[in-house]
Amino acid sequence: MKTLPSECPSCSRRLSIKRLSCGDCGTEVEGLFELPALVRLSRSDQEFVFQFVRASGSLKEMARLLKVSYPTVRNRLDEIIEKLSQIGEQQEETDG
Repeated sequence: MKTLPSECPSCSRRLSIKRLSCGDCGTEVEGLFELPALVRLSRSDQEFVFQFVRASGSLKEMARLLKVSYPTVRNRLDEIIEKLSQIGEQQEETDG
């Protein structure tokens, strides 16, 4: 299955969602909707967050699952936290 793009393939600007539809009844909702912050992370960062939540937020468990050191997992998490902070700041700039 294809992953949802978060950047324009032409100009690299942030994409927004214009239409949502129900596959069962066909109802459609149209407007401009911003992509959630987690969707704007790279696929590998999303997978890390998914695994982190499944590991109950345990860095030790993540290190075991990924077969890397605890500091490596901590650094990766810090990088994702920084990316999410930047996304939050960008959203505040466009909202306010």
